[in-house]
Amino acid sequence: MGYLKGTYRYCFFSISFCLVLVLLLCSCSKKDELPSKVPVKNENSKASSPISSWKLPIVIPKGSFYKIGGWLSDTEVLYISSLGQTSNLYRYHLTSGKSELIYRSELPVVNVQISPTRKYILILSSPSVNEGVITVIDLKGTIKLKTSIPSHVLSFEWNPYDESEILAAKFNEDWTFQVFLLDIRKSKTTKLALKQPFNKWLNGKEIIYLDWDQNHTSLTAPLISSKLGIGSKKVLFNNVVQIAAFRNLLITISVDEHNSANAVYQFYSKKLNKIYTFSNPRLTKYTDWLVPFYDYNPEKRQFITFSPVTSGEADSYTEGFKLELYTLERNSSGNLILSGLENDPIEFSPSGNALLYGNSLEKIIDIKTKKIYKLIKG
Repeated sequence: MGYLKGTYRYCFFSISFCLVLVLLLCSCSKKDELPSKVPVKNENSKASSPISSWKLPIVIPKGSFYKIGGWLSDTEVLYISSLGQTSNLYRYHLTSGKSELIYRSELPVVNVQISPTRKYILILSSPSVNEGVITVIDLKGTIKLKTSIPSHVLSFEWNPYDESEILAAKFNEDWTFQVFLLDIRKSKTTKLALKQPFNKWLNGKEIIYLDWDQNHTSLTAPLISSKLGIGSKKVLFNNVVQIAAFRNLLITISVDEHNSANAVYQFYSKKLNKIYTFSNPRLTKYTDWLVPFYDYNPEKRQFITFSPVTSGEADSYTEGFKLELYTLERNSSGNLILSGLENDPIEFSPSGNALLYGNSLEKIIDIKTKKIYKLIKG
């Protein structure tokens, strides 16, 4: 049973978490077109103590460490431990060093995905290679939805405008697919007739996807918008390589028209007005690009990404990656945080002051001091 997340045509993930996407930026236009700041509602989300005083590393109460699941607040992270064929989900309080059991799974957990406002946790567990059990819980561990889907690989996309809805794409061994709508509020799973498996939410009722031609290999595709249940569609942009969507923000990546060795990343408001853009070196692979990992923080309107030092071929690239921070404001430019890093997954804390970093998100980067801390010993 695999887990898949992303907008790449056929990028897929097995049990270890892999996030293959990336984006970058450059100049800006009207300030009032920027996505509005999203306040952090959790009272615990504002760190009251410096990261250097946090209780690290984590001491696992039972079982062995599997991976970090993400931020629950600015001072709390979710982590998974494995014990035989069972798994435990813990909330770890970084300031006190205490672990709090949230949920115990009788099946091995493949992965978890926390909803955008950290209201729900989606748990993917696997009783067998060709079956995935999806369980959605709240932060108290109460089950809100549970369903089993026969599949080889599964992909998920939360609706950031209504977190009771999740798009789930299941893939069979021959890579045929079926998309479902998971409705937490109604505890219901509905099959959808969608042309592509990787869909993003443009707004509460409209999705977007790259319309790849399955009969011909291509590096780019048109970006299509479509209303769920209606079937009408419209072309938004042509020649797009990859997309990402957050609440009130759309990001596209394509070839830089002025320098084909670079990738250009463009940021659009909810009205699809361009608000920011910039170019960075790109690394090519045999049939596509290597897009470095990234994340976006809506509270600070900041985007962070890894960037290669030079353009070239991904397989022979050895120069490491720069971690660069961008603020979506007029005339702002990138701020170098660290250099010489591996291109591994990253995730902003709610306030944007820290990052989870690593293949298992097992490290923390303090953005202000530019120091890296280990969450797990070893």
